[in-house]
Amino acid sequence: MEREGNDCVVREKSHLTLDDDEAPNLSSTLWLERVGEVILTFNQDGLTWKLMESLGNDDSICFGIKYVSKVATEIRISDIYAVELTDHDLVHISNLPHANEHLFVGHEKKMYRFTVHGFTRSKNQPSQLILVEYTFGHKNLQMCQMWVNQLNASLNLEVGRPRNLLVFVHPRSGKGTGCRTWETVAPIFSRAKVETKVIVTERAGQAFEVMSSITNKELNSYDGVVAVGGDGFFNEILNGFLSPRLKAPNPPTPSDFVHLVKDTGDSLVRDENETIAETSNDSEDQFPLVSTLEQSGSRISYSCSEDMDPEFPIPNERFRFGIIPAGSTDAIVICTTGARDPITSALQIVLGKRVHLDIAQVVRWKTTPMSEVEPYVRYAASFSGYGFYGDVITESEKYRWMGPKRYDYAGTMVFLRHRSYEAEIAYLDVQSDETNLTSKRNRQGSLLRALGAPHKPERYICRVNCIVCNEKPDVATTGVSDLTPHLYSEKRRWVKSKGRFLSVGAAVISCRNEKAPDGLVADAHLSDGFLHLILIRDCPHASYLWHLTQLTRRGGSPLNFKFVEHHKTPAFTFTSSGTESVWNLDGEIFQAHKLSAQVFRGLVCMFASGPEV
Repeated sequence: MEREGNDCVVREKSHLTLDDDEAPNLSSTLWLERVGEVILTFNQDGLTWKLMESLGNDDSICFGIKYVSKVATEIRISDIYAVELTDHDLVHISNLPHANEHLFVGHEKKMYRFTVHGFTRSKNQPSQLILVEYTFGHKNLQMCQMWVNQLNASLNLEVGRPRNLLVFVHPRSGKGTGCRTWETVAPIFSRAKVETKVIVTERAGQAFEVMSSITNKELNSYDGVVAVGGDGFFNEILNGFLSPRLKAPNPPTPSDFVHLVKDTGDSLVRDENETIAETSNDSEDQFPLVSTLEQSGSRISYSCSEDMDPEFPIPNERFRFGIIPAGSTDAIVICTTGARDPITSALQIVLGKRVHLDIAQVVRWKTTPMSEVEPYVRYAASFSGYGFYGDVITESEKYRWMGPKRYDYAGTMVFLRHRSYEAEIAYLDVQSDETNLTSKRNRQGSLLRALGAPHKPERYICRVNCIVCNEKPDVATTGVSDLTPHLYSEKRRWVKSKGRFLSVGAAVISCRNEKAPDGLVADAHLSDGFLHLILIRDCPHASYLWHLTQLTRRGGSPLNFKFVEHHKTPAFTFTSSGTESVWNLDGEIFQAHKLSAQVFRGLVCMFASGPEV
């Protein structure tokens, strides 16, 4: 409720009672701004208030303030982010219009106020949070102070709310509104008594350097890191955080990948006796299984690098990442909070929300066909794409002066060229119940298309308290090797797909955005331990346009085409047959002729709760 109208003073009245559970209930008669005289009650769940009958002749008017018939009557403690005593803005009774003097002892009594800051949900978009504030007034300062102390004591009991954050602001992100966006949400952090150390970056790579060089001792003094910018800026911060601290074996690879990486001793799955199934445009349903994967060192272990303080564990339940959207796409924010809204993101951060997020590890083995084998590790939180996606990000760099519109222009130019690329992809098929279900739906869709029948596959959308994302072991008790559980499925095999592709994409999450309301993969989850490998084979121009059109439609079926392959996998490899190979990693250019990738389930925690349905 916005601050409008005048405040009123009422008779002192308060009492403390105990309910059946022996929890204290505080009750007082106060004035609620823009509403009138109320009985305010505090209980273990939050605040409730009840409008008292008017003491004047007109039941609808009090001191010139008209009663509101439809107003909120409660707010939960979990929905309150701050309480402020506003005694600096006192109101004299003699200044109130139409004051009924017989209600007060003297005309110069001052009114003290305290404001409860919280949020409500948008009626049109449940994931979007809207700021509300309720200002209560009383003539006694001690009365207001008592309420403030009681509410603050309850807020201090809320688990997981941050107290100290490191904030990076990208001033040129998106439309160049990074600083203005931070100025908009900064008061929320201030009211919530969250200390923030703000770094406004001045050049590309600065956030990476700060995160990679900061000591673990200093990092432990923060409850998390907040990025004010887009997906690419968050990727920079994430890589700066993980690169010096996370040491894990390289992604698993099939046998014909071994000759490039066998000297490193880091690859997880390298079975010389395995059989690799190859697919062409017409994929078969049955493939040979990998004979065995029981090799020493096949279990993942995590540790800090030797030059880092080993007292910062990864994964870390306490330390979380937040994003205040100010980018061109903001897909990660939309997928984790459900809304592309700085206020919503700021509130979920100060309220200490938590959701786990999968992270993909991408290892580039060769930059070009003629280059030496030099493994280089990068991490991605949303998407890695080649072909069309790599061409768009490369083309868009020529038009940075256009702002976010450069992606639309670059996408149009790349689409008109309709370039396809020769490549070979191998992915680990783990044949879990969930992947079998996806493959079954895809096969059913192909059959129905052949029969000319309409088909819309059933989707299991990720949401708040998602059952799929929450079904994972506790890494604190079972070990961090469980971050890659699907690598050790009993039914596992390498499947190879080669040919000419318009694009190759690996989505960690659904990648919802304003251009694609359902994302690239509508039923992708935030933390299920799978990559969604999307292979778009060469096809007529009109067919590819229809696929892209389906992406822009809510409820569309962009994967329901014969030239589209969709595979859920924990790992894959890629080898280009061309001389140049450019990938798009979370909106950043990444050159890689040969690479391997795997996903770590729930590796990092985000200040978010997932999208509301």
